[in-house]
Amino acid sequence: MREQDYAVNNRVQVEQLEVSRVLRNTYGLLALTLAFSGIMAFVAQQMNVRYPNVFVVLIGFYGLFFLTNKLRDSAWGLVSAFALTGFMGFILGPILNRYLGMQGGAEVVSSAFAMTALVFGGLSAYVLITRKDMSFLGGFITAGFFVLLAAVLASMFFQISGLQLAISAGFVLFSSVCILFQTSAIIHGGERNYIMATISLYVSIYNLFISLLQIFGIMGSSRD
Repeated sequence: MREQDYAVNNRVQVEQLEVSRVLRNTYGLLALTLAFSGIMAFVAQQMNVRYPNVFVVLIGFYGLFFLTNKLRDSAWGLVSAFALTGFMGFILGPILNRYLGMQGGAEVVSSAFAMTALVFGGLSAYVLITRKDMSFLGGFITAGFFVLLAAVLASMFFQISGLQLAISAGFVLFSSVCILFQTSAIIHGGERNYIMATISLYVSIYNLFISLLQIFGIMGSSRD
């Protein structure tokens, strides 16, 4: 009986150590990739580059994402992860320049940045402290993805008042749910690869920031 209890306790300790390792590596890599992304955004701002064609953005993002997924278990996965986040940071530069060129643009950008940090920190802390299993959110994420996709396509063909604001608000909710789900997956064993865990959280943070920029930008322009 004691040997069985010892085996169970030993297995639990091993799992806890593995979770701690993945969390430590994930948040460490996330901090580095966010910093690198910020540097690339600054470089793009200083170069005053134009926002690339949407097909370039899609091919660049999904190409690097699938490459990172393929190389996830090797050191090249880290290189690919930095390439992906650097690319996303570079295309963020023109977006920031556009908002900074608006009246009160600096306030819009700083508000979006502060709110993103607050939301991500609060949601991550909630899951880490409560240790709740958020796997039940998987169905909501799948449904939300298709709803948002349909809304984005509709906005391309129809000029509906308030639709862009609704889409941005939907992406804020969607990204927040993804952060809860992804953090929970690390804690409860659903994700053991810290490179993919980092990329998943990075994409959620990126989408959250862009969506908040759009919301604050729309609100700011409506007051002018």
